Amino acid sequence: MAAETFAALAERILQEPPRLGPVRLIAVDGPSGAGKSWFAARLAKAADIPVVHTDDLLDGWEDQFSFWARLEEQVLDPLRHGRPAAYRRYLWHRRAFGGNPVTVEPAEAVLLEGVTAARRVIRPELSFSVFVTAPADLRWRRALARDGADDVAFRAYLERWRVNEDRHFAADATAAHVDLLVDGAAEGFDDRYERLWPAPPD
Repeated sequence: MAAETFAALAERILQEPPRLGPVRLIAVDGPSGAGKSWFAARLAKAADIPVVHTDDLLDGWEDQFSFWARLEEQVLDPLRHGRPAAYRRYLWHRRAFGGNPVTVEPAEAVLLEGVTAARRVIRPELSFSVFVTAPADLRWRRALARDGADDVAFRAYLERWRVNEDRHFAADATAAHVDLLVDGAAEGFDDRYERLWPAPPD
C-alpha cells in the first residue's frame, strides 16, 4: 500500500481528457460501507468539483440498479451535451423524490459517487475511475451506524442489497477495470488515502 494525497490525485485527474462531452466524469464506486462518500468528498474538495450521489437518484431500495435510466436522462445526457443537469433527491424518510432541485453545471469535471457508478455501460466516457473496498464485517458495521437503524427489516434490506451488489461487481468485473483501487478501511487521514492498486512507480 502507499499513502497519496488527494491534492496530487486531483491534479492528475484534471489533466485527463474529457470523455463525457466537455466534462471529465470521475466515478467512485465500491460496495456499501466501503468509504466511497468519505473518499469522494475529499477528492471533490481537493479538485473543487461537484459531486452527484447515485443514492439521491434511487427510487427506494428496489431501485438498486434500475435507476440508471433516470441518471442518464437527468444528469449524464445534459452534461454530455454541455447543458446543466437538474434532478430532485430521493427523500428516504418520505419514500419520494422532493425538495429543491439540484443543479450541476457542466464543469471541468464532475464526480459520480455510488454503487455501480463505474459500471460497464459508462466506462468509455469516464476520464477516471476509483473502486473503494473494505472488509465485509467493517462495511456491515458502518452501514448500520450510518443509517441509524438496526431492526430486523433494515437488516433484511441491507443483506439483500449486499448480496445483489456482490453479484453485480462479480458480473461487471468493476474492480478490474478501474484506474485506482483504494483501501477504504484505512482511517486517520483527511488529506491522504491508501492506494492498493496500481503499485507505486519505481
